[in-house]
Amino acid sequence: MIYTVECTFADPASEAEWNDFYSREKLPALISVTGFQSSQRFKAVTGGCPVYLAIHTVDGLDVLTSDEYRQRGGGNFARWQQHITDWHRNLYSDIGLAPAVRINERLALCASGPEPLTDMGLKPLAMQAVALEKAPAYRWLAVVSADDAVRLAEPPQGVHLYSPMGEQLARSETPR
Repeated sequence: MIYTVECTFADPASEAEWNDFYSREKLPALISVTGFQSSQRFKAVTGGCPVYLAIHTVDGLDVLTSDEYRQRGGGNFARWQQHITDWHRNLYSDIGLAPAVRINERLALCASGPEPLTDMGLKPLAMQAVALEKAPAYRWLAVVSADDAVRLAEPPQGVHLYSPMGEQLARSETPR
């Protein structure tokens, strides 16, 4: 299943520190939680959507309600909470492992249907919201190649592009 967390951070003075915390502490903590298979963070390169997006592959909703998640992966956001706005969480139907987006690629997300993405020559993966906010009810995602990312300064209406903030973290096959 795909677990998404979206937000905007409203304090420019501490945003770099927050990003450092999220990328260096929170994501590794999440991937250490049983049931998390992959995690990757993104920053929007188009407007009209929350600035930050994290996409995680999880085994199911029970992972997000487990004691292990609350103790190790949920993170201590108390310090940052006052600056986090436009916060949304969704759990989407299983599409397998979330695609890894390389640094020179972009992630494209669309809630209005697959057509805008297929019209761009992409092969979108369909996701249906099954838990948490359940909105938007459907989303389609696709990876935009490095070459296409350069020419797509303005994607079609309803398509949001995100730049990866680092490589995808994947759970080690070795038991911990």
